[in-house]
Order: sequence, then structure tokens, then C-alpha cells
Amino acid sequence: MKILIALLITFFALNETSDAQSEPPFGMGELEAYSVFLDGYRSGDYELAINFGEWMLEAKPTEIEGHENFSLERQFDRMIDTYLMAAEGESDPSQTTAYLEKAEGVFDILHDTFDENEIDLYNWYLKQGRFYHENNERMSASMADAYRMYNKLYEMDYLRFAEEGDGFFAMVLLNETANSGERDKALEMMDQFEEHASIELLDAIVEIRESLFENPEERIDFIESRMAAAGDAEREEMLGDLIGLYDEINESEKAAEAARELYSMNPNYQNTRYVADMLLSDGNYADAINYLKESKELAENDTDRKEIALEIAESYQQTDRFEEARDYVQRALAIDDTYGEAYMRMSAIYARTISNCTGGDVLGREDRTVYWLVVDYLEKAAEHDPSLASNANNRAESYTEAMPSAEDKFFNDWEDGDSFTIDGELSQCYAWINEETTVR
Repeated sequence: MKILIALLITFFALNETSDAQSEPPFGMGELEAYSVFLDGYRSGDYELAINFGEWMLEAKPTEIEGHENFSLERQFDRMIDTYLMAAEGESDPSQTTAYLEKAEGVFDILHDTFDENEIDLYNWYLKQGRFYHENNERMSASMADAYRMYNKLYEMDYLRFAEEGDGFFAMVLLNETANSGERDKALEMMDQFEEHASIELLDAIVEIRESLFENPEERIDFIESRMAAAGDAEREEMLGDLIGLYDEINESEKAAEAARELYSMNPNYQNTRYVADMLLSDGNYADAINYLKESKELAENDTDRKEIALEIAESYQQTDRFEEARDYVQRALAIDDTYGEAYMRMSAIYARTISNCTGGDVLGREDRTVYWLVVDYLEKAAEHDPSLASNANNRAESYTEAMPSAEDKFFNDWEDGDSFTIDGELSQCYAWINEETTVR
């Protein structure tokens, strides 16, 4: 057999590739011709494989005597690969195109030979789509042929298609659908893909969805038109989109209304945050506090919990409830005692307390001592978070003149470095603080 193959290789090197034929070459038996084809395919002698394989494309033998596991479908697959590899090895562009078009012809023969119950049609459409996608510039086919195959895959099983190639093929088809002006179909595809999409496909969906509308108002109109027919899960997603869009066009009342509806449907962490954020953006700190507290309980990690605790502290500060504000700063620090922003917030609470206690009047000596405590927290902020150092140091410097003067310290026997307590002995207004600082 080895000698025969060597003679055949020499023969085909001197002659043009034979046409497809219904009988094996040279009167060989089917098993012998198939063996020569397989040897050429496996050894990379694609010209030999083509000459001994093309008879199978014509004859379409469903079995070969002496070969128990023969599969005609498998041979079609091998012939396509053979033509592709032969094309890759060609330096003559016209011959490359000829091989590629022969490979395309195998797909046609396959679809004529088998019905959808005999082969995995999905896999074949995928192979054919990739074939057109990768080779259309070197043959008469075009990307439209690839899109046609990908669309068949989408229609057959959109869930499987969304996950194929980590979403690459879905991305290709989605882009084409959107670019060809089929907006409704593109939107339907995105809705179907989203739940099963890879990160890359999700990013593409966001970008493509935005490109389908000329402005936020147009997208709002589209979403609102679909709300009545939407199920609960879809309506929840739409409301989330609307909140961002309303906010984008400064429709704060509509955004707040959508946020409250979303919260009533599903008071999870994200939806609770939506309501809290809407209230905070309107300056409604008193109402925002309860939603922030719910968000803190629903948060799944310490980073969110400490940041929300600080938002609650700021909201209490904004409503002049300083003791509660301090309590939530301390809760944030209990989670992370290196949290520089928390020390900054504590300094702001105590500074605001001074203004509240004096009512805008001239600072007394006792009031001025509280600035020692304010600066203590600014120094801690700078120590724990270098990114805050410049801001913290500038604030501390601005408070220096407000601290007790040398004369104030002299008349009150306050010595630098001594411990000093901010409590009700200074003024009943400071009784709740009850915290120790150092004379500066």
C-alpha cells in the first residue's frame, strides 16, 4: 500500500486534480480508496486526500464494507477541512478561491444529503457561518452569507447561540441587525441574550442599545410604550432603566416615582438604594435616612456597609442631629478603623456642632476648645488616608485661628499637651460629645 500511495502521489503531481466521481479511482474497492484518502488527510497530503475523497461526495456511501464505524457525515467534515488546508497552502489566489468554493460546495451537498434529524444541524450552520466569516474576502461569498447562517442559529436556539464563542457570534449578528435598521428585532435579541450573556456581550448590548436611539427622550418613549405589556421581571428592569434616563434629562419627579414603584415591587438592595439616592439628590435627607438604613442592612459587603453608614451620618448632620450622626461615623469606623473619610466626617460634625451651639454669635473660649477635637480627627484622616492629607491639612490650618489663643489658655490655666474633655462642663450643648482631646 505504501508503494501504491507513493506512485499515486507522483501521478497526481504530474496531472491536474481529477473531477468528482461516483466510483473510487483506479477501480479500487471502497475500503481501499477510503484508506488512501484517510492516509492523505492525516499526513497532510491534501492533494492526495482530495483525489481519493471526492468520489465519496458524489457516491455518498452510507457504509463501507469492512469499516464498522464509517460515517459519511464525518467524511464531509474532513473534506471541508481538506479543502481549507489546501487553500491555506496555495500561493496562487485563483487556486485558493477554487479550493474554498469546493469547500462551500460540500456544505450544499451535505444539506441535500441529510435531513435535520440525521445530523446536528446547529453545529453545521455554525461551521458554515464561520467558514463564510473567515474566508469571504477570498471567494465569491460575502458576510451576508455568514449573517444568514448566524441568524439560523439564533432562530434554532438563541440561548445556545448567546453562549457560543463567549457571545462573539451573537455580538456579530446583533451588530449587523442593529446597523441594518432592524431596531425592533435587535431589541428583542438583546432582551433574549442578556440573561445568558458573557461580560463582553453584555458590554456590547449596552453600547448597541444606546446607539439605537438618538436621544434619551426617544428611548424613554420606547420603554414607556412597552410597560403595559411587560411582566413583573421585565417591568422591574424597565423601571431601572427609566430611573437613569429620567435623571439624565432632569425629570427628578418621574425618577423618584419610578424608584418608589421599583421599591414596592422588590425592596432589594439596589432598588432601596434607588429611592435613597433620589431623596438625597432632592436634599430630602430626613426621608432618605430610613432607606439608607435598609440599604445598609441589605448590603452584602463591608465596603458598602461602611460607605452607607457614612451617608447616614451625613444625612443626620444635614438635619442637625449631631449625636446620631456621630453614632453612624463610629459604626463605619467599627467596620474599618482606617477609613479616612469617616474621620473627615467626624471633624465636620463637630465643627458644625460649634456653629449650631453658638448660633452664629462670637465664639467663646469654651466653644473654641472644640476645634482641638476637630483638628484631632483631621489629623487622623490624613494619617490613615494619604489621598485626604492635603484637604485635611488645609482644613486644620483654617481652624487654627479659631482655637483658643495664648491669652485664653493663660487665663484658664490650659497647658499645651494637657488632656482636655469636651463635655457638659463647657456648655450643655456639648454634653453629648463627652470626648477627650489635647490642649494645643
